[in-house]
Amino acid sequence: MFRSLWIKFLILLFAVSVIALSAAFILRELMIHDFREYLEGDREDRVSWVTADIERSYEKHAGWKREIIGELSEDAVWAFMLGFEIRLLDSGGRVIMDTKRALDTLSPLVRNRVLGVSERAPQKQAGSYLPYPLFLAGKEIGRLEVSFLQPQKELVFIDRSNRFLLFSLLALGGLAFVLSLVLSRRLTRPIKRLAAAAVAVSEGNLKTRVPVVGRDEIGKLAAMFNRMVQILETQEALRKKLLANTAHELRTPLGAMQGELEGMMDGLFPVDRQHLGSLLEETDRLKNILNAMEELAQAQASVLTLKKQHFELGKFLLQVVSRFRPAAQNKAVEFNVACEKGLIVYADPDLLTQVMLNLLSNALKATDRVGRVTVRAARQDAEVLLEIQDTGAGIRPEDLPFIFERFFKASEGGFGLGLAIVKELMEAHGGRIEARSEYGKGSVFSLSLPG
Repeated sequence: MFRSLWIKFLILLFAVSVIALSAAFILRELMIHDFREYLEGDREDRVSWVTADIERSYEKHAGWKREIIGELSEDAVWAFMLGFEIRLLDSGGRVIMDTKRALDTLSPLVRNRVLGVSERAPQKQAGSYLPYPLFLAGKEIGRLEVSFLQPQKELVFIDRSNRFLLFSLLALGGLAFVLSLVLSRRLTRPIKRLAAAAVAVSEGNLKTRVPVVGRDEIGKLAAMFNRMVQILETQEALRKKLLANTAHELRTPLGAMQGELEGMMDGLFPVDRQHLGSLLEETDRLKNILNAMEELAQAQASVLTLKKQHFELGKFLLQVVSRFRPAAQNKAVEFNVACEKGLIVYADPDLLTQVMLNLLSNALKATDRVGRVTVRAARQDAEVLLEIQDTGAGIRPEDLPFIFERFFKASEGGFGLGLAIVKELMEAHGGRIEARSEYGKGSVFSLSLPG
């Protein structure tokens, strides 16, 4: 029914305000009720005082005799001043005294003074007289009928209370509506900004950001939204770069093949073993690029099936390093392996071999003659740490943060996919890879595997 969030907030806040005002109204009614009960109790006490005095007068005069009339008139006047009118009846129902008759017996001066007091309670409470039986020695001697007057101060109190409550309800209701309107708009404004920004991002505007106001949940949501969009923007830039690099890497062998084929067709190159071999090399290069891209895609898509097993890391490293011994001897590069004795690792040996071959190949290429490549392995807490250190040319500081990106090449040669694949393979094992380098002095690649 209500689609706008701020209207829902408005209704909610206004409903809470109405409930609070209703609670205040109920509390006021309870206070008025207690006040009335107090007044009624006080009236009963005053009636009891009058009835007791009348019963004493009856006992004193031994009946409803003429001598008692004066005292009864005083009781009637006192009752009137205390806030009620009376009618005194004997056991036969004959009226002996009432308030009007008692007031008529007073002198004009006294009567005016009494009425002056009663003017503060001028209106009778609606309803009939209430009977109060009179007893003496357990025998009913008559009854006192009482009609309570509503004192003016009580009327004024109740009237003022009602007026004040009505004014308060109107004022607080209006204030509650205004505050609800302001608060609902204030609460929903950043949400509206987020919604508009989300629409802009969905339309491809990755430059969109929202202001972060406050440290509450909405502020945190805005900060996370900005971070998400920043990541999307970075990923989009990497995607475009990947497409450009992929096109470049594929264009190179295809261009070479096209050039040789056109030369053969035009008679510039003979169709001999040499030129066909060159075409085969470019075909192999293209195939290797596609294979590397496929391996990277599989690693990133988490479709690799790891065949983990426990094996001794020292023997494994010696076997991998032995593949590079001939090439290392040709360059006079020394290969060293330092592994903690009896170190067992739980990993996929084939995939870990691929990781080590890639890193050792890079280390050997980067190391000049009479250099050194060192492989170290040891257990540290719950992890197994592997380090491949070379004394080669090192990596430029501006290139170091990007070496694990797809198609990034810090030097000529290669496809720029090797280290990206290594990173994905390590993460597939639940491990990680880090690199540090000093340009001109060498690099260190650190691998961490769960123990």
